[in-house]
Amino acid sequence: MTTYDFAIVGAGIAGASLAAELAEAGSSVLVLEAEDQPGYHSTGRSAAFWEECYGGPEIVPLTIASGAYLREHGFLTPRGALYIGRESDAGELDAFMSRFADSGATIERIGRDELEGRVPGLRESWTSAIWEPACADIDVAGLHAHYLGRARQLGVGIACRARLAAASRTDGVWTLADTKGETYRATVLVNAAGAWADDVARLAGVKALGIQPYRRTVAQLRTDPAPDADLPLVLDIAGSFYFKPETGRVWLSPHDEDPVEACDAAPEELAVAEAIDRFEQVVDWKVLALERKWAGLRSFAPDRLPVYGFDPQVEGFAWFAGQGGFGIQTSPAAARLAAQLLTGAASDEMTRTIDATLYSPARFP
Repeated sequence: MTTYDFAIVGAGIAGASLAAELAEAGSSVLVLEAEDQPGYHSTGRSAAFWEECYGGPEIVPLTIASGAYLREHGFLTPRGALYIGRESDAGELDAFMSRFADSGATIERIGRDELEGRVPGLRESWTSAIWEPACADIDVAGLHAHYLGRARQLGVGIACRARLAAASRTDGVWTLADTKGETYRATVLVNAAGAWADDVARLAGVKALGIQPYRRTVAQLRTDPAPDADLPLVLDIAGSFYFKPETGRVWLSPHDEDPVEACDAAPEELAVAEAIDRFEQVVDWKVLALERKWAGLRSFAPDRLPVYGFDPQVEGFAWFAGQGGFGIQTSPAAARLAAQLLTGAASDEMTRTIDATLYSPARFP
């Protein structure tokens, strides 16, 4: 039986990107995916934007470092983003500007006149905003396929319908079994299981880190007028909604974050209704139809930062998890950084300015 250098659990954007980077470094890699196809859960349900401030100042270095790769390979389409607020939100807008002042993100305050020009039909109560010009749409399916294709070309094995059922380590080698009874061997087991990250850790006899899945709901609306194709991503500075245009429709979220068990997430009717109500308080457009709705899972560690690197207590077990809603937009730099951490390679131009200790599993007691 082949013993791989790395076995990665999960073939979403995290597992696919890391597999490609590890294989590029010369490692033999196997990816185990529980579902029928890679990317079924969070990766396939993303709202699909790259936004410099998303995730907080500690995530900005990963996002900016990923931007050049995403642009170079044609995965970004310029969009722009607006964090909008009412008069009562002036303090939150000021705090946002201060929080990201030295982060490297490009942001500026704008007033009502400029805001009206960017969001037609904006209701009078919305008086000011923060403009983020670098925000872009991401071709999520294309990016995921890119990494899967790179991985396969470099000899990575990708096994679907291979849900991990058992993991044990003897003499420096993991023996892994899936629910079908197939077995695999690897020197290092990498946990890239997203919402199931703590479950995978427990299977391997590793202490769970408290990575919690949260449900995020998105609805597609047909409106009158239809949104302009160049409408920015519009986010509430208070965090109660965001929306963007998508092929003549509106993609809208109530920015919900309900803690749930790891599951095949489904949208809640109340969340959809709240989203539409909030949307109608922002613009004077008519909502003609709710065309579809869906939900995905975002998974966070207790401090809301991702977890990259070897577990400090169990040899040969590594984490690549807890990436919240920013795992797609940070995937190039995150995967490169994690591959360097796992192989002992030096930082390169993409990762040189990233402080890996912020994301180390060793930060947890």
